Amino acid sequence: MSGRLLRDAPWLGSGPAGRVLELLNRGGEEARVVGGAVRNALLDIPVGDIDIATTALPDEVIRRARSAGIKSVPTGIAHGTVTLVVESQPFEVTTLREDVETFGRKAKVAFGRDWARDARRRDFTINGLSVGSDGTVHDYVGGLDDIAARRVRFIGDPDQRIAEDFLRILRFFRMHAAFGAGKPDRDGYLACIRGRGGLAGLSAERIRMEILKLLVADGAAQAVIAMEDGGLLLTLFGGVTYRAPLIAMIAAERLIGLKADPVRRLGALGAVVTEDAKRLAIRLRLTNGETRALESMADRWWRLAGMDEAAARRRLYRLGEPRYRDRLLLAWARAGKDADPAPWRELATLPERWTAPKFPLRAADFKARGLADGPALGEALALAEDAWLAADFPLGRAELAAIADHSAACLAGDRQP
Repeated sequence: MSGRLLRDAPWLGSGPAGRVLELLNRGGEEARVVGGAVRNALLDIPVGDIDIATTALPDEVIRRARSAGIKSVPTGIAHGTVTLVVESQPFEVTTLREDVETFGRKAKVAFGRDWARDARRRDFTINGLSVGSDGTVHDYVGGLDDIAARRVRFIGDPDQRIAEDFLRILRFFRMHAAFGAGKPDRDGYLACIRGRGGLAGLSAERIRMEILKLLVADGAAQAVIAMEDGGLLLTLFGGVTYRAPLIAMIAAERLIGLKADPVRRLGALGAVVTEDAKRLAIRLRLTNGETRALESMADRWWRLAGMDEAAARRRLYRLGEPRYRDRLLLAWARAGKDADPAPWRELATLPERWTAPKFPLRAADFKARGLADGPALGEALALAEDAWLAADFPLGRAELAAIADHSAACLAGDRQP
């Protein structure tokens, strides 16, 4: 089925993408943009990567690129994929395929020239669309109707699609969170529940990628609730999950104008204590930075409830802005639906009103008071910093001298105050 025109897509006929299409649309061969770029353009949301399918065989794609002075990289040559780089923009160009044997990501494929068969081997109908350089949209799987209905639906038999690659379970919920409306497609949802045992065979890296993308989608809360109700989250996380704090975290982010953060939302969903954070880090193979952020969030977040602004300034100084905000938002998200948002909002926006000064005392200040290099000097600095924080960050010369005097005296001699 074809005939609908994709309007307001000048990149089809000009620029780097237009150049690649022009290169491949000659000599009896045809090329079209496929997948996510078509979906996003039809939904009027930003187009990211532009993937191209072609009837030309990989060797012919490389030959044409070479003759046109375009860099080609055989990134997935066994599966017919060559990456062409035009004006620093990469385009994955893949020869039309059909599956001969399907076993996850290592399916055996044969090259072909049938656009309909190529479309039917894809995962979801909204990803099975293609568009030519003239803007004509080709739909062999009912994707246009599903785009209009904001419905994420498997192509063909959902159980078969899932058995080909169990990661499609997570992609189903991620796609629904990003592009769907209402409840997930029932047939697809039930197939995901039936196939959830296959999630255990997926690598942690692949699961991490899908979960973190899902958590920042507009419909993340509804998708996560559906996954929890279907028994998928326990399989993935290996522990209890908490839908209410996730919903509250999303609301708090939006209230104060923060960009959605996947690790922050993961903390709200599954990390009550640092042991939870460590478990999630292992099960999802989080990066070192993500692990540290999650563990910091879960570290005694309850102490931030009910702080006055002076205490909040001390926390902000100790933790730094990102860690302070994440931990505070977790405390807010777990405060309950009846919590007054006004004081939480004031605390969460403190970094916008106040910048922590640097601790003004140095080792030289204590050496001048008779302390030598060694453990006592470090203890004096730490003691003085605590006193400086308790005094609300004074910067006056007399106040700093008094703090230094007292701290040095505490560590001198028998170290008794």
